[in-house]
Amino acid sequence: MDIRERILLSLSRAPEGKDYLSDDSEITIDNALDQLTRVYPGFDSIVSGKRVIDFGCGLGNQCIALVKKYGCSVVGIDSNQKTLKKAIDNARSHYCSPQELYFLEIVSVDMMNSFDVVISQNSFEHFGNPSLILDTMRSLIRDSGIILISFGPPWFAPYGSHMMHFCKVPWVNVLFHEEVVMKVRGHFRSDGAKRYEDVESGLNRMTVSRFEHIVSSSNLKITYKNYECIKGINSLGKLPLLREFFINHVSVILSKAT
Repeated sequence: MDIRERILLSLSRAPEGKDYLSDDSEITIDNALDQLTRVYPGFDSIVSGKRVIDFGCGLGNQCIALVKKYGCSVVGIDSNQKTLKKAIDNARSHYCSPQELYFLEIVSVDMMNSFDVVISQNSFEHFGNPSLILDTMRSLIRDSGIILISFGPPWFAPYGSHMMHFCKVPWVNVLFHEEVVMKVRGHFRSDGAKRYEDVESGLNRMTVSRFEHIVSSSNLKITYKNYECIKGINSLGKLPLLREFFINHVSVILSKAT
């Protein structure tokens, strides 16, 4: 173990510790939509009674909440088969019918141009090919449809490396080489990941500027934008170049460009 690895390990929690619990365990049907209702004004009117796709649906809590609270017809999409099975069981336990909600690993041609709303919450930084995914989202919505993308933290935000389960040092991906971070992560996860892209669900190193470039190349237009910065100092998001280190959360609404 070299000195860099020793330093980072000393700044991390004890491997046998029970702290640093994942926030995922706190997500329920009751609070699954809290972030969306917070960042999107009038969220209820946006989705009520609409045909919705939840892209990157995870355990399906958000899908179930959309059905139960807003009367939506929902399709949940997730590439993680293990997670998708849990989502299906979750929906059954909440008595969601297949007409109200069903889950798929991939979209099909017959689904194109048939949805009112596509939602992607806390997923865009995980997609292996985000440009292709955004093109797919665009193909799924009707001409009058919209896409809601909300994700964070971006790559250069204080915790953009998503390594908080073992280390709360901000900007750890900037301060330490990837190899060092992965070696220390190996004390806490046994999946053998050597790169950020290899961790469960993957990380595509999505920066704010890269996201904006992907959107500008997609034949979509931004009709609403909300960039939240650390400590609530949103003026930091206007600083050229430096904004990447301070923007903590990105939320936009996209529609088809005319």
